[in-house]
Amino acid sequence: MQKEPLLFLSHRIPYPPNKGDKIRSFNILKALSQDFDIYLGTFIDDPFDWKFVDELDKYCVQKYVLGQNKFLCKVKGLKAFFTNKSISEPYYQSEAMQYWVNQTVSQNSIRNVFVYSSVMAQFTLNLSKDDYYQVVDFVDVDSDKWRQYSENKSGIAKWVYGREYKKLQAFENRVANHVQRSLFVSDPEADLFKLQLDSSLHHKVSGMLNGVDTEYFNPENVDTEITPEKESPQLDVVFTGAMDYWANIDAVIWFVENVWPNIRKEKPQAGLYIVGGNPSSNIQALDGKNGMVVTGRVEDIRPYIKQARVIVAPLQIARGIQNKVLEALSMCKPVIATSMAIEGIEARTDSIQVVDDPDEMKAFVLAYLDTHQQAPENRKWILDNVQWSATLSELPKLFEMAP
Repeated sequence: MQKEPLLFLSHRIPYPPNKGDKIRSFNILKALSQDFDIYLGTFIDDPFDWKFVDELDKYCVQKYVLGQNKFLCKVKGLKAFFTNKSISEPYYQSEAMQYWVNQTVSQNSIRNVFVYSSVMAQFTLNLSKDDYYQVVDFVDVDSDKWRQYSENKSGIAKWVYGREYKKLQAFENRVANHVQRSLFVSDPEADLFKLQLDSSLHHKVSGMLNGVDTEYFNPENVDTEITPEKESPQLDVVFTGAMDYWANIDAVIWFVENVWPNIRKEKPQAGLYIVGGNPSSNIQALDGKNGMVVTGRVEDIRPYIKQARVIVAPLQIARGIQNKVLEALSMCKPVIATSMAIEGIEARTDSIQVVDDPDEMKAFVLAYLDTHQQAPENRKWILDNVQWSATLSELPKLFEMAP
């Protein structure tokens, strides 16, 4: 049966759901496909993802996928310094994508639009506010991350990041003023965004929590085990995340410099596994040193979580909800997280430690290394609060409000 058409734009292919933004975008796409015929426009910035393009046919009646060269995109981003735009806007600018959007909307009588990531809204700002119903999932207040970056920099870097914060914030406000609904990954994140908007727009802004695939992230459903070679360190402490994302890179470097050496002094055999794809050069350099293993991309992250004695999330710069924390909770693991990493996650159990001080973090890590404790109460909180079926239940209803 033919459904009402919907344009879905995403800055990165929403498959496979193997990293934070793609986990959310995929589950939203999947949910909307039950009520709409999806016309998907998206980019691929990782050659690894090309082999998954056909998987999207299960959820879309049409798709348009463009490859991205990160170097060329960075060059395009430099145009921002000769305009009044943020770097993020020209980075994603594409005449081909704009043409496809215009043609697709016109030829298929599309009136409903879902935009994942504010930068993709540049392709729909030309659509009339009166004739099209647009929902934009900002996910988090991206401009605020640039503010945080600028505060930790000096010289030209401080100026560049500060400029991006202001220009991107202006673009976000323009988008929010043009569309019917602006979504964020939590109510606190939505409230933060409201601070930069005129009060007349506040009713259009709301939170929509991430969820967890609790069947997939269930320790009882993970049969595979990681068996390190004899000379490899124990799989004790685990950090998971895309290791080309600078907030994750910054978190690992902070932990390695401020916490890990003191743990190794007391536990010389302890092992730290850094699990995630595309590790940067400074992360790769950690591999094999002081009990650290950098895995790179892995086929299945769950065995690493299952065998860890504790999961750490020592983020120093963050916005939104950290999927790495939710997944660890679902796998019955104790979690040690900074206040930045736990923001927006209301779970508080005896197996969740919120710690910003390096010495306190060391003490908690050592305690978990000694006890090898499981945390079923963490999974119970996930089951009770953040399953995708519950968190996205209201999503299709947003479009029922369309005129």
